[in-house]
Amino acid sequence: MDLFDDTPQADDPEGNMPEFTVGELSGAVKKAIEGGFGHVRVRGEVGRVSRPASGHLYLDLKDDRAVLASIIWKGQAAKLAHLPEEGMEVIATGRLTTFPGQSRYQMVIEDIRPAGAGALMAMLEKRRAALAEEGLFAAERKQAIPYLPGIIGVVTSPSGAVIRDILHRLRDRFPSKVLVWPVAVQGQKSAAEVSAAIAGFNALTPGGALPRPDLIIVARGGGSLEDLWGFNEEVVVRAAAASAIPLISAVGHETDTTLIDYVSDIRAPTPTAAAEMAVPVRLELLGAVDQAGGRLRRALSEGVTRRGQRVRDLGRALPKAERLLEGPRQRLDALAARLPNALRAATSVKKERLAKQVLSPALIRRTVAEERRRLAAVRLTPDVMQTRFATLSDRVAGLDRLRETLGYAATLQRGYAVVRGGDGAVVTDVAGAKAAKSLEVQFADGRMNVTKA
Repeated sequence: MDLFDDTPQADDPEGNMPEFTVGELSGAVKKAIEGGFGHVRVRGEVGRVSRPASGHLYLDLKDDRAVLASIIWKGQAAKLAHLPEEGMEVIATGRLTTFPGQSRYQMVIEDIRPAGAGALMAMLEKRRAALAEEGLFAAERKQAIPYLPGIIGVVTSPSGAVIRDILHRLRDRFPSKVLVWPVAVQGQKSAAEVSAAIAGFNALTPGGALPRPDLIIVARGGGSLEDLWGFNEEVVVRAAAASAIPLISAVGHETDTTLIDYVSDIRAPTPTAAAEMAVPVRLELLGAVDQAGGRLRRALSEGVTRRGQRVRDLGRALPKAERLLEGPRQRLDALAARLPNALRAATSVKKERLAKQVLSPALIRRTVAEERRRLAAVRLTPDVMQTRFATLSDRVAGLDRLRETLGYAATLQRGYAVVRGGDGAVVTDVAGAKAAKSLEVQFADGRMNVTKA
């Protein structure tokens, strides 16, 4: 009996229709669909796309009349060269099945690819616009390329002609240290390996055992749009944008453009041109250094010559040294002539000032008497008084010697005499001597009265 034969039987009021459980019916539908559509190719536009934590990829294929729910299992999704994006026109290959849990049918996709280069270009333009809107291609994000990098990191295939061209060009221009990070430059692994290489170079420690490069070159030879697609992947673009090391992109030929070219700090038309941009020509640099050294030497020589001439010109404007010294010399001669008289006058003034400061015997006696009265008013022990009197006696003796030394007594020993009038005042001139009624002359050994005639 056909499961779907719904012709009623004549002798059965209900048509003798068999009864099925829901599971039996769903299984029969599943068997019918999978048997009739075991392998199909579907062309349509990608609608809703979601990728949960399980890693499976759920999407809708649609046209203007219908929607086909589809699924790509996790293992199969990892093998796809191009992951579907919403709005992209694709051709999907797989099989139809049912999902009894929701009473719907769906397509299990085994392979999916853009429907021609036009679909790829449309997807590429859409991705480029989205990344540009984030500001990843902005000019202010670009870094300056170092003039002479010490270490250059190259991200490319280690076995292709690209790395040989780069090394050869660097050797010709300016031999430099090169670190090569081998990657797949096309295929499913390309985007992941290239982004990991850029991040790996940035993670190196400057000056470490494996030093961090000063410049990164991402290079690949020419190819079709599908061959270069790995450099259009978002993961590569974001890795290049996050690079703290300046980056040169050299992917494909001059006419090939990938998204990494927009985000890189500078784009080279070919890998060989990237090597030329990375370093200067050593011989030209040496020549430029020699020329700069020559200009520096000439500038120094000319500067010294000009300054010497300036000094000589200023020297001619200055007066002669002899003329500058004429006035000071005259002042020196005048001061030298006045010096002896000034010294004698200063000596005389000092003598008079010292004579006034000499202690007289009466003053000494008065000082001793005052000291004795002061000591008598203070209760002192015999030992202390004896020590105090001894000290005072020594002081008095010293003052007396000072008086004898600095006073006029020592002067009298040298033949001088002191003349006093009748009133005891010292007579210092002839007029005073004539006016005095009597005179007294003091010599070193005594005094004598002189009678006026």
